[in-house]
Amino acid sequence: MKPIKEFPEEGELVVATVTNVRDYGAFVKLEEYPGKEGFIHVSEVATGWVKYIRDHIREGQKIVGKVMRVNKERNQVDLSIKRVTENQKRLKMQEWKNELKAKMLFEMLAKRLNKDVEQCYEEFGYDLIEVFGGLYPAFESVVLEENILEEEGFEGDWIEEFKKIAKENIAPPFVTISGIIEVSSEAPNGVEIVKEALMKAKESGDNIDIYYVGSPKYRIRVIAEDYKTAEKIMKNAADKAIEYISKAGGHGEFHRKEA
Repeated sequence: MKPIKEFPEEGELVVATVTNVRDYGAFVKLEEYPGKEGFIHVSEVATGWVKYIRDHIREGQKIVGKVMRVNKERNQVDLSIKRVTENQKRLKMQEWKNELKAKMLFEMLAKRLNKDVEQCYEEFGYDLIEVFGGLYPAFESVVLEENILEEEGFEGDWIEEFKKIAKENIAPPFVTISGIIEVSSEAPNGVEIVKEALMKAKESGDNIDIYYVGSPKYRIRVIAEDYKTAEKIMKNAADKAIEYISKAGGHGEFHRKEA
């Protein structure tokens, strides 16, 4: 399976394996971006002065890092682990493990359909990842809302088998909710204003994902330990985006369910 994105984005949380530790920092392999490596400077390993870096990080260790800078020309990704909270680390590691499980379930689906795995990705897998933000959220969403695939416009004889596999294998440890936010700006730099408004929403809490639906609509997806917490996080995220876009002279609305 080829990655949807070649590089992670600044501010994104990533799972990585430490490959080489030096006095000045550590080199890591990015698990979700095949062939890509990252670097954690010693100043981003832990808060305060780090006397011995190996007291904090070691070869073979799985870590969750926050992307600080991406230099595509130099194929370099700079990470920080001191800027990742324990809650973010726990949820991100669970998300990564879930996605590994989802890939195995997708391979199972391809086998049941008597199709090549890559063929299934091309036919509907990549679309699932784009719409739901990952394979696991797609499987999970089917468990939580049986007809979500049809509602999202998916078609094909694979859907019933997909639902069957989801129900047989997925027991969500967290709840997932989503809503639609509409943000628009007619200013000359309107595109940048909209991007910044969405970034305000994404940065307002842990485990918030935002996906493009169709201008001016964007889907906000929140993963949390319970529905009450998820709803609170989503409302705060939407409020942050709407507040920013409104102050910039644009327009913003939030809908818990898509109209």
